[in-house]
Amino acid sequence: MREILIIGAGRSASSLINYLLDKSASENLSITIGDQSIQAAQKFTEGHPNARAILLDVFNEEDRRAAVESADLVISMLPARFHIEVAKDCLEFGKHMVTASYVSDEMLSLDTKVKSKGLVFMNEIGLDPGIDHMSAMQVIDRIRDGGGKMLLFESFTGGLIAPESDNNLWHYKFTWNPRNVVVAGQGGAAEFIQEGTYKYIPYHRLFRRTEFLDIEGYGRFEAYANRNSLKYREAYGLEDVLTLYRGTIRRVGYSRAWNMFVQLGMTDDSYQLQNTEDMTYREFVNCFLPYSPTDSVELKMRHNLKIDQDDVMWDKLMELDLFNNKKTIGIENATPAQALQKILMDKWTLDENDKDMIVMYHKFGYELNGKRKQIDSNMVIIGEDTVETAMAKTVGLPVAIAALKILNGEITTPGVQIPIAKEVYEPILKELEDYGIIFKENFADYLGYNPDNIIG
Repeated sequence: MREILIIGAGRSASSLINYLLDKSASENLSITIGDQSIQAAQKFTEGHPNARAILLDVFNEEDRRAAVESADLVISMLPARFHIEVAKDCLEFGKHMVTASYVSDEMLSLDTKVKSKGLVFMNEIGLDPGIDHMSAMQVIDRIRDGGGKMLLFESFTGGLIAPESDNNLWHYKFTWNPRNVVVAGQGGAAEFIQEGTYKYIPYHRLFRRTEFLDIEGYGRFEAYANRNSLKYREAYGLEDVLTLYRGTIRRVGYSRAWNMFVQLGMTDDSYQLQNTEDMTYREFVNCFLPYSPTDSVELKMRHNLKIDQDDVMWDKLMELDLFNNKKTIGIENATPAQALQKILMDKWTLDENDKDMIVMYHKFGYELNGKRKQIDSNMVIIGEDTVETAMAKTVGLPVAIAALKILNGEITTPGVQIPIAKEVYEPILKELEDYGIIFKENFADYLGYNPDNIIG
């Protein structure tokens, strides 16, 4: 039996594990699932003959190294900052490794040694990053192979609530790590290029500079810029492209509403508040408002944000139960961002019958035979339930497929890498189609950057 070790049995691991278990008999696989919660690991095995669950704390060096040494390939579904210790073990014991996380500088520093051992360390092979890389490179390579010259590339992804489960004014619920949602966009200005000019959006303006997207059958969306759209310019071979922009998708109106929290300072994660363990939601809100001996918290909030009582923005705030004077934050020394996350999780956690939705949208502008053309490519996936979510499917399946193809010698180029080579993306995208992960393309004349699609 060939041994695959999966470290981390969180909510994004369900589709990954089920894929490998389904293939285990025909592919002669033994699957070991390690997690710091043995119950979390065991819920996936359920007596499966080719799977076992183990208690595995990544900080227990002896147990971690023993588990890695026993495997033929290791899949790390840990938080990104913990991959490096697993990677060092894989390098020492000569094991291939797969992760869905961004390549860190520490991981990249292992590249020469990984190549010298003939190992594949595949990273960024989830959804975003992952499917976005593969689907983008497939079209970009097709345009180039046909003699075209790239002029524009825009790419957007969003984890959203499915239309049939959309029952709040924000048209949003958490389908991924809530913390990442609350602190999104912080840590520097968004950087991109439009029509040959470098553009920057500071954090305090990020959610008022959004772009409209229309997807047939699903309506209109908006997108705000990712922090560094230029990160993949060299990797994609787009050094000369006039427009390069990457962003995050939300339903229209979300960003304007979220901007209220940004302007008040509630998304700040750089300092701690006092007495947050017993602080009520209402007291939390009042922390960010001026003192008044007469005005209520609600009135101060409306005055500060310059919104009226009949504004839908106010309805959105009221829906979150922000002014509740009995519910408490319940977190010791919480930052504003942590306190806000606690409040939002009360309202934005998926209900038992909810379904999530993944939306990905690419726009390619290019010149061919003296004519300018455009391809719009989009993918929409609806989850099955709160376990087999669209997020788990689109993150986990590419990881699983890549792992098996590495193990079977179908992906062989060694090194620390991301899935932008044809050897990688063509077979994986082809197999993803069997699971309904398919892109639809529309062709049109290229009109260039459209300022009418920009808000603010």
